[in-house]
Amino acid sequence: MDANRPIVKLKLDVIFKRVFGDENNTDIIAALLSALLEIPRESIERITLNNVEITPAYLEQKFSRLDMKMDVDGKTVNVEMQVNYEPDFRERTLFYWSKLYSDELKTGDEYGSLKRTVCINLIDFNLFDCEDYHSQFSVMENSRHEVLTDKLAIHFFELKKSRKFHKNSPMDEWLELINAETEGDLMEIQNNTAIPEVNKTILIIRNLSGDEKVRQEAYYREKRLHDEATALGHARREGIAEGLAKGRAEGRAEGRAEVRNQMAERLRAKGMTDDEIREILGE
Repeated sequence: MDANRPIVKLKLDVIFKRVFGDENNTDIIAALLSALLEIPRESIERITLNNVEITPAYLEQKFSRLDMKMDVDGKTVNVEMQVNYEPDFRERTLFYWSKLYSDELKTGDEYGSLKRTVCINLIDFNLFDCEDYHSQFSVMENSRHEVLTDKLAIHFFELKKSRKFHKNSPMDEWLELINAETEGDLMEIQNNTAIPEVNKTILIIRNLSGDEKVRQEAYYREKRLHDEATALGHARREGIAEGLAKGRAEGRAEGRAEVRNQMAERLRAKGMTDDEIREILGE
């Protein structure tokens, strides 16, 4: 096999859902959830997928989000793949969790009947200022660290950071597979994994990569995502230009330098390189 041959990327949302949104693949869904949530595989007994359809209209939309909602042993679990950075992603995730949680309560039901709701966000950008690629959030008291309820859990997996880690856990192996972009990446993972479901997923990816219709679907979806990133980039640069213009209007070199430094720090915190920052700031 040609190690440099591109494959359909699992981190592309429509491909992710083709693989993990298939009811015939509940075994690999369970293995993925077991690895990401760090729970025993045998503890997952039943998975029911609720929104597995990908409509043609969706593929043409920009600024849309694809996610997978499922019932896992009486818990609501939502998995979302997000490639492009969003400034308000934390708030949007919390809002989406609250909708999933509250929608489970039917008229006449008691609050205690609300299900544990878990949101898993696989994101291809840096969101938090730390080296850890996995961040888990719950609600707890500030001084005693007493958990208010176990019914809220929000996980973030920052894929760019996960590339720095070697395979030493099932979580690392799955994230490496999600990051794979070439046949060579698949071969390396296959040669080193001991997880049967990872091998099964590799086979599925190879079959999808050989399907012309799927490759075209992936191409157009990726193009839409690039269009979205470009539009957001233009908006960001316009905001930066406005800030620089304000600094110039103040007529103080110190003010301009401060504005530029603040802009650079904010962009760096979002995972942008120094070269990208210099390009945006016009240096």
